[in-house]
Amino acid sequence: MSTTTPTPSHEAPGTTHNGQAPKAQGRRPMFTYERWRESIGIPIHRGYYMEDLTTLELGLWKERQAQAAFIELVGQEGITETRVTEIPPRGSLPAVQLAFDEVVYVLKGWGATTVWRPGSSEKKSFEWHEASMFMLPRHYLHEIHNTHGSEPIRLLHYNYLPLAMSAVPDPTFFFADGADAEDRARDLDLKQFYGEATLRKEEHEGVLWGRRKEAWVGNFFPDMRVWDRLESNATRGAGGRSVFIEFPGSEMTCHMSVFAPRTYKKAHRHGPGRAIVIPTGEGYSVMWQEGKEKVVAPWRPGSMLTPPDRWFHQHFNVGSAPARYLALHPPMQFYGHAEKIEDRAKDQIEYVDEDPWIREKFEGELRARDLTSLVPAEAYEQRDYTWSTSAAASQAD
Repeated sequence: MSTTTPTPSHEAPGTTHNGQAPKAQGRRPMFTYERWRESIGIPIHRGYYMEDLTTLELGLWKERQAQAAFIELVGQEGITETRVTEIPPRGSLPAVQLAFDEVVYVLKGWGATTVWRPGSSEKKSFEWHEASMFMLPRHYLHEIHNTHGSEPIRLLHYNYLPLAMSAVPDPTFFFADGADAEDRARDLDLKQFYGEATLRKEEHEGVLWGRRKEAWVGNFFPDMRVWDRLESNATRGAGGRSVFIEFPGSEMTCHMSVFAPRTYKKAHRHGPGRAIVIPTGEGYSVMWQEGKEKVVAPWRPGSMLTPPDRWFHQHFNVGSAPARYLALHPPMQFYGHAEKIEDRAKDQIEYVDEDPWIREKFEGELRARDLTSLVPAEAYEQRDYTWSTSAAASQAD
């Protein structure tokens, strides 16, 4: 068993100089999920972020017949699970049936997944490649195959297993294939289940940002690097655009934000448990607990970070191309957004109110790359500044 943490490449005043999580104060008994995870015997990587999941140290998970590792970032503990699995060329994972929904994001490689209901001969297979995302439905069997002849594949798995094991403290329940397994599996039309995503439009207050939100509903998204069905998310700045995703029959959700090169998003905060991965772009994020030192997390495709509970954080694109971050969400009760409009304002820092170090560091990072900021001067002077939708879209495309 090993525990590792990465070291940031960006250092500045008021910034921690390592990615390590603070040491726990005192000892406490482990809960069911932690005991089960320790029993697997593969690496557990901890910290504030992981700079490159594609090179992360793995270990043999004998039962799954694959190299794998768990990731537990500050803000995930006891809520969500993330793990990385590597499958060798032409290899396959043995069939498994999970009693929970799981989202899979492809870090590298290409392959195929086969899904079927216990006791049924009907199977659904679909192919995927780097930056694909799909959901594995609870109580259904699935196999994952590497169809590449010479390169391994790496997958990132995300689920709510820590919470589930606290509700049902019996690990065998979540992986068993008992006689009643077929009865627990809901009826799914697998041909449609992994078909094209559909747009849901509803007039409602909105769970995440307190306004109308469109959501795309589906279980297979072929390439998050090029997904272009986006809507404006002007309140976060940088002319950003977003897509909100729901998985049918599941409480699992996620969203992806796309924003222009040489810009950055406004600082904001919410609850714990998210896993943010990077499909495209070069940049960094700054995370801090109000009144305390800052953590700088550099990122590129394959990076992952988790903003801890109620920590402010903001994302910076220091490249010459648009950046995308994909945020996998914890259960709704952990979103941590204020319910009143006047309180929501306290969860976001406008450009005019931010610590001057934020802008200084951003512009310094750009200078090191022979680039200049595209954030308009008016954004730092006008609290109600609105980015030009057409200009922002042209920069982000």
